[in-house]
Amino acid sequence: MLVAAVALVLLFGWYLDGRIENQEDRNAYLEREIAVLDEKIAEIQALQKKREELLARMRVIQELQGNRPVIVRVFDELVRTLAKGVHFRELKMQGTTLSVAGVAESNNRISSLMRNLDNSDWFASPNLKTIKEDPENSNYGSQASTFNLTFVQTNPNHTDDGDGPAAGGPANQGGR
Repeated sequence: MLVAAVALVLLFGWYLDGRIENQEDRNAYLEREIAVLDEKIAEIQALQKKREELLARMRVIQELQGNRPVIVRVFDELVRTLAKGVHFRELKMQGTTLSVAGVAESNNRISSLMRNLDNSDWFASPNLKTIKEDPENSNYGSQASTFNLTFVQTNPNHTDDGDGPAAGGPANQGGR
């Protein structure tokens, strides 16, 4: 009976060792599969990041293409608003704010430029930052002045539906 009990204990121990080994094999298999899935998740996340970057680039390109007629119109309007006797030396645009550095034959010419900008449908809020007499600038006369001016670019044909500017086509450019 004792031999049978010892045999039964040994048999039960052998059975438990087999179950433990089987469970360890299953755990190792699951860990390998988890590692494979982690790699796939990392790959998917990298692809999603790349997709977002490409979509952002596409949005920028579409915005630039959509604004192309507007930019042309802004330059056309700059020519229309430029007062006689005023010359731009530098033009910068940050967002919708334009900064101009220039020279004028007189302060009256600068005032005329500012009135023209204010009356334009495409520009608003002209703000004279600096003005300095420059009589030694022989190209522009004895009353010549250098100036710095900022103003805001607007879009009179802009719609607020999120599709961007509606300007650009011949039908939308008005009678100017």
